[in-house]
Amino acid sequence: MLFVTNSVRPNQLDLCSGGPHGHRPSHRFSPSRRRGVAPEAARRGSIVTANHEVLFGLGLETDVDQVSEILEHARVADDAGLDLVSLTDHPYFPQRNDAYATLGFVLGATTRISAAAIMTNLVSRPAPMLARTVMGLSSISGNRFILGIGAGGLWEEIVALGVPRLSPGERVRALEEAIVVVRALSGGGDPVTFHGEFYQVTELSPSAVPTPPIWIGALGPKGLAVTGRNADGWIPGHLADWRSTLVAESRPIIDEAAASVGRDPSAVATVYNVSGRVTRDPQPTTRDDEGRWIGGGVAQWVEELTFAVLEHRAAAFIYLVRPGDIISDTTLSLWAHEVVPAVREAISND
Repeated sequence: MLFVTNSVRPNQLDLCSGGPHGHRPSHRFSPSRRRGVAPEAARRGSIVTANHEVLFGLGLETDVDQVSEILEHARVADDAGLDLVSLTDHPYFPQRNDAYATLGFVLGATTRISAAAIMTNLVSRPAPMLARTVMGLSSISGNRFILGIGAGGLWEEIVALGVPRLSPGERVRALEEAIVVVRALSGGGDPVTFHGEFYQVTELSPSAVPTPPIWIGALGPKGLAVTGRNADGWIPGHLADWRSTLVAESRPIIDEAAASVGRDPSAVATVYNVSGRVTRDPQPTTRDDEGRWIGGGVAQWVEELTFAVLEHRAAAFIYLVRPGDIISDTTLSLWAHEVVPAVREAISND
């Protein structure tokens, strides 16, 4: 039985590799020996799919009056060979569909594409139940689920759900503790007893389903350090991109934290949400006065994303529309059938 008390800090638990800080039998920790995970995928931190080392995705609509678009665009993305679709998770907004309920329908309506909630509203989804939900979705879909998770941002709205208000420090500690719990309750093995600051489980048997990739959305130094110690991927906030000061200043914190627990910093992939116009013809400008990417023609997108991969180690791009908007057929077609294939070809030829 795995027994963990709150005297052990989450970053002391090496739940990925069974290293010197691990608290489970070593065979439980080896990703390459977990059921259903190929050794090559395990070595790459489970960030890759079977077909592509750099992932391309689509952020789906979320509103209650957009159900037909959600499912149709998920199918289009699947048929077009995109790697993932994502949904935002804001259960306090009445006009939004519940992300996890919607993800079940999306995964059921598709056959190959992966799906993620970016980012999971952790405080309203306690870690032990989140673990069960995540493993269920992963099992039913054939391991096509990615867990996106963060410390929470819209706290005036969050506390309306009846959950306690956490301080910034508590949010980060709860995030790391939740990741410990999710990893402990996946991959099979002995019953788990965990006595943490925020979560407790007693002799709870893990699911046999492998832990899905875990992507963290983090901004502050403490959250970035949690990302380096625990995550398979990092999603910068505020649509920050590869040329931004935010990414340039944040990535070294992640890398240092990863190295501090014996991880290869490159195992934490950088996953970018991207937005902006997608047109067939070039545009006179692709960035605003503050340097933020605003989109452009197909060739301009291809050049910029290829640069991001080759020069800044970008590992994934998820194209988003603004909340409440519906992605147009033209934009979706240009993204899925022209931009993405051209970037894949450019980076494969490098």
